[in-house]
Amino acid sequence: MEKEMALLWEVTFFEFLVVSVVIGGALAYAIGRSTARSWSGWGLMVFYCLLLTAAIRFLHFSLFHGTFFLPAATLPTALHYAVIDFAVILAFAVLGRSRTRAGQMSRQYRFERA
Repeated sequence: MEKEMALLWEVTFFEFLVVSVVIGGALAYAIGRSTARSWSGWGLMVFYCLLLTAAIRFLHFSLFHGTFFLPAATLPTALHYAVIDFAVILAFAVLGRSRTRAGQMSRQYRFERA
């Protein structure tokens, strides 16, 4: 599989879509829901998203021959795509947290749901 090396994806768009958006997004949505349901802070959610980003980068590396954080020669490329993955993961986590927290607030305080 030849690398395309675009701005958002490293190997192919399909690989980015499946691993980062579908798998990473679903797990990040669950992170957001769980931190909202346990009334945990935003810092813990960001920490969990960082851990998930490392796991998603490992999936890119192991399944599709993407870059990982080692060796040091591939570190700048790996960090670039890790930031992209982190942004996608954090967006899904914020969506899950916001939707769950809105449901909690409407049940607790009898607000109308928008």
